[in-house]
Amino acid sequence: MFHLGESQELYVVKEVGFGIYLGEEENATEKVLLPKKEVPEGIKAGDILEVFLYKDSQDRLIATTRTPKVRLGETAVLRVADTGKIGAFLDWGLEKDLFLPYKEQTKRVQPGEKCLAALYIDKSSRLCATMKVYEYLRKDSPYQRDDKVSGRIYEISENFGVFVAVDDCYSGLIPAKEAQGKYRVGDILNLRVTRVQEDGKLDLSDKEKIPQQMEKDAEAVMKVIEEFEGVLPFNDKVSPEIIKREFGLSKNAFKRAVGRLLKQGRIEITENRIIKR
Repeated sequence: MFHLGESQELYVVKEVGFGIYLGEEENATEKVLLPKKEVPEGIKAGDILEVFLYKDSQDRLIATTRTPKVRLGETAVLRVADTGKIGAFLDWGLEKDLFLPYKEQTKRVQPGEKCLAALYIDKSSRLCATMKVYEYLRKDSPYQRDDKVSGRIYEISENFGVFVAVDDCYSGLIPAKEAQGKYRVGDILNLRVTRVQEDGKLDLSDKEKIPQQMEKDAEAVMKVIEEFEGVLPFNDKVSPEIIKREFGLSKNAFKRAVGRLLKQGRIEITENRIIKR
């Protein structure tokens, strides 16, 4: 049985003018073509050859000796070669580009940019790419709590948070309550592991532990105060919505940062102002 989207070792069954036919046995009746331009020199009937199986532009199963950048069920970062009316086309190292339907994009991609994608077989038995890689990411990372990691955002959910592929292959999430910054699909972030779940998925944060993060947040708040010419038109009782808009912080993080600045004597708080000293 031939396995679409995977590499297989097959026998050379027959040589023809336009290539060689391969099968699972030396006398196999079910055969797949390896085009002549890809036939290794000196190959003959009965030899065993490792090939990758995909479909050509006429939707026929075909073999190649090229190595694809992604195989069935795997993820890889691929360059967008072109876009069309129904989707995009990714360079995956083979002659025919890999189709990425619009419905499988977590953001609209443009030619020349790179995206994280997985390879799957669609309902029409064709190989396609998807940017919805959640189910394809691994859960056996070597990381532990408080480890520093790098990850690529592949999807954003208001309910769950920011989905991240750590090292482009491990399953991670910045939970919604932690996701206070401005995020975009495709961004690569330096993150901290806050928890390793029982199934191996990683909970992540783009913030340091509270003492270190408090210092960073305090400097960020001070910078905004200075941009307001030293006077914020509100105090630390302002609404969470305004805090997130102006500072990208949660209300608790903002209050901690303001408290630190107050303790350092760098600001004073009035009934409706925060003023730089």
